[in-house]
Amino acid sequence: MRACNSQLRTLRITNSVRQQLKNPVGLLIEGKSVDCNDALRKAVEKVKPSPSIFVGDTISRNAEASGIVADVIIVDNLEKRHESASRISPGERNILRLKNAPGTIDADAWDVIRSAIQKRKSMVMVEGEEDLLTLVAVVLAPLGSLVAYGQPDRGIVIVVVSDAEKSLAEKIIRGLCAT
Repeated sequence: MRACNSQLRTLRITNSVRQQLKNPVGLLIEGKSVDCNDALRKAVEKVKPSPSIFVGDTISRNAEASGIVADVIIVDNLEKRHESASRISPGERNILRLKNAPGTIDADAWDVIRSAIQKRKSMVMVEGEEDLLTLVAVVLAPLGSLVAYGQPDRGIVIVVVSDAEKSLAEKIIRGLCAT
């Protein structure tokens, strides 16, 4: 995707995109972490994604505590803008680092996330904020992949990557280009 040279510059969120993102990009699973993890486990078993990508500290930690291990996790060691109570161990994962200010998609995010997806078994440690990087993950992930992210105070969102989901993420990113 090269609309508005989005991969060549840092993009900032606009008020219209902020409103648009209040609606989940994918299937919203509401409930407690145990309910969300059950739904996530079932989705992974059904889809058998390659790869599975989790974006966010809470979803990544809760899933892994339940035995659901993603191929790629993207975290910033923050939960609701506060330092996480417990950091996620990279374990055997490749660690990639990215600076990404809140409310942005840094130009470097494309290469870093692409590399993480290609390597699998990767952890992208974000200095700043990872929220909008979900969109990059959806655009870059192969068809049939699964991207999951947290929806604060509601649950999790599961995206089975399809052409339609990629198009929606690209459309949202094009809205960022307008700034």
